[in-house]
Amino acid sequence: MPQNYIPIFLFMLVALAIPVVTLVIAKAVRPDNPHATKLMPYECGIDPVDTARARYTVRFYIVAILFVVFDVETIFLFPWAVQFKMLGWFGFVEMMVFLAILVVGYVWIWKKGALEWV
Repeated sequence: MPQNYIPIFLFMLVALAIPVVTLVIAKAVRPDNPHATKLMPYECGIDPVDTARARYTVRFYIVAILFVVFDVETIFLFPWAVQFKMLGWFGFVEMMVFLAILVVGYVWIWKKGALEWV
């Protein structure tokens, strides 16, 4: 019975050894010469001027939530596209209704100014 688990243990050993060996080789090969410029925090090409604990405006969170909502809703297009021929006209009309609701929501938040940063 234990001999049946030998391939599993070998696979686990290889799966653990590959990342460890890769990291050790990378550490041995790479140059190690840090200086102040390399160790400085870097964000989008702008030098940091404040702490990371600064407050964000509510507008940032609104745009983030809107992105997640529209991103998640557009994921529903992939299964529809895969089954497009099988669904026929019913599936097409249903997706057009879904997209119309999405567009109405997008136009509404655009008109409300939720996508403006300033």
